[in-house]
Amino acid sequence: MTDLYAGGEVLVEVARSGFVESRHYGSVVVLGADGEVTTWAGDVTGPVFPRSSNKPMQAVGMLRAGLELADDADLALVCASHHGEPFHVARARAMLAAAGIDEAQLRTPPDYPLSDSARDDIVRAGGGREPILMNCSGKHTGMLLTCAANGWPYDDYRSSGHPLQQRLAETVAELAGEQIAATGVDGCGAPVFALSLRALAEAFLRLVSAAPGTPERRVADAMRAHPELMSGTGAEDARLMRAVPGLLSKVGAEGVQAVALAGVGAVAVKIDDGAQRARMPVLASALRRLGVRADVLDGYAQAPVLGGGRPVGAVRSVW
Repeated sequence: MTDLYAGGEVLVEVARSGFVESRHYGSVVVLGADGEVTTWAGDVTGPVFPRSSNKPMQAVGMLRAGLELADDADLALVCASHHGEPFHVARARAMLAAAGIDEAQLRTPPDYPLSDSARDDIVRAGGGREPILMNCSGKHTGMLLTCAANGWPYDDYRSSGHPLQQRLAETVAELAGEQIAATGVDGCGAPVFALSLRALAEAFLRLVSAAPGTPERRVADAMRAHPELMSGTGAEDARLMRAVPGLLSKVGAEGVQAVALAGVGAVAVKIDDGAQRARMPVLASALRRLGVRADVLDGYAQAPVLGGGRPVGAVRSVW
């Protein structure tokens, strides 16, 4: 791993009416079932912040630290970048209540749901932003429950010096197979750990390849069994995991995506300018290189560019 991310190369073009008006640079790595790199573009050894793609690894760390949950659906929510739909919020509240933890202990910043319909319903009812509605509240609920299991304090559970975060950092580094290059503050206020794309893909492959019953496999199985809980109704991660049996998928902010399929391989993507529209065309191209075929990939390979309300071009991978 190098000390700095050098940046990528052109992976995606945005064409309108036959004219290329934008280009997105980025990096992507594809691993085979044995964990070896089969193809790549850009810089796959320099560190990036995986953002929410770190969550499955952090969830493994919570389980190792003694987190106990009622069922795998709860674990899926701990891994989630959820859309704040009623079933997400109700489950997070139930988890906190079962542990006797006041919702006010959540340190997620107040926010509206990612789901447009859920947000509109709240606004129509006279509600506003709340910490429980923020997309990382499931992860923070898991963090609080882990603190409760160990007698650790709640007030500073987001601090990188807190015993919880130290345990999670150790787990992330172990699963990634490399040292954390930098620790930052994620959008939710919890630590985010910088890794190379190759290490991120290797970590996801370890999750899906682990023995049944291990914390790694429990996380992978929970996410795959409850894809809407760890994302949202119609969300990209949910659609991918429903369409490709056995696929583990987790989006991250700023143009990051990581996926893995046992016996097939893994992919990690970073779009340099953080544009989310560029992630899926690159991911579709990478999965096809691994021999994965699914109708949903056809839809993601070329996202439509609209003009006057009708398609006049596409956001397409050139890699």
